Amino acid sequence: MIATRKLRRARVLIAGCGDIGLRCVPLLAHRAAAPRVIALSSQPARAAELRAAGTTPLIGDLDERRSLRRLAGLASTVLHLAPPQKTGDDDNRTRALIAALSAPRRSVARVATSAVARQRAWRGWFRATFKSSMPAGIRMHAATHVKATKRAPIVPDRVSGAAARRARIRLIYASTSGVYGDCGGAWIDETRPVRPDNARAKRRVSAETQLRGATRRGVLSASIVRIPGIYAGNRLPLARLQKGTPALAPADDVYTNHIHADDLAAILVLAIRRARPQRVVHASDDSDLRMGDYFDLIADAFDLPRAPRVSREQAEAQLEPMMLSFMRESRRLQNTRLRDEMRYALRYPSIDDFLRDSPRKKTDVHPAVTSVPAASPAG
Repeated sequence: MIATRKLRRARVLIAGCGDIGLRCVPLLAHRAAAPRVIALSSQPARAAELRAAGTTPLIGDLDERRSLRRLAGLASTVLHLAPPQKTGDDDNRTRALIAALSAPRRSVARVATSAVARQRAWRGWFRATFKSSMPAGIRMHAATHVKATKRAPIVPDRVSGAAARRARIRLIYASTSGVYGDCGGAWIDETRPVRPDNARAKRRVSAETQLRGATRRGVLSASIVRIPGIYAGNRLPLARLQKGTPALAPADDVYTNHIHADDLAAILVLAIRRARPQRVVHASDDSDLRMGDYFDLIADAFDLPRAPRVSREQAEAQLEPMMLSFMRESRRLQNTRLRDEMRYALRYPSIDDFLRDSPRKKTDVHPAVTSVPAASPAG
């Protein structure tokens, strides 16, 4: 009985189980019917870490489709947290994941194919042997049975619409607010058309487009969570401040958006049940900050010198291209859907709320996470 219950447990697959994925694991475990959490990783060395966090590690590489064959039929719920590859405008990893999840299970396909063959052979045998010689009443009864079998054929590689709706995979995709590009500091909601300004954001748009298409085809049911800059006790720009990396002067500064890592994990888990299919939700807090002001808040809380301010022209000459790309985009995300549709109450509505909660005590660091680079401040 115990073994049967374990086999029947729902399964959640986390593709890209890093810091945020590990924060999702205990939240999934505390649900009424705790699912079995499977963590897909391309690094065999992480297996012990993932197992200690309460997951079942599965080695597979989204860049190597052959390594993903075991994903077919493995889980009914997927948290897609894996970033795209680093080159190109198309997200090949999401394409590989969709193909692996939607591939027919081999054993099921073989059974269905053999059933079709038996069904066709029986029909042919009936027509050749009995149809012309049997009495009219028996012939009518048998013909009715044949028509009934024709109305409900077994199709090995396709699923009817009703079956597709029943078997659909629930997928939550962690996208980025960078898909909007520069909005000039305007407040925007999820209906804003995407206008990616760099290849990194274009790959995210590619992933969203692929998942929308898969949802329309009935392969899965995807919802998209667009995420700004992530922060937490182990994801702060402390090293940047210690190095004295400059920020933009107030006249040139851009608006940025933020979400605490614990809030983000809770939002992703909640989205499994409450986010609507094909729907986009902003996972953003209530902050209304410019990037330089964010750095100043962190510096003051940790008794570090504030970042020096420079003009945009000076920044272009001093900063790395990655940081400059974030400094060229300014927007403010509205989170109305997060509050009204998903009914989520933020643990940290603003960075001030986080800093007020003993910033020097990094109590929000997941025990299975050793070190995570500070997230980009811009969202």
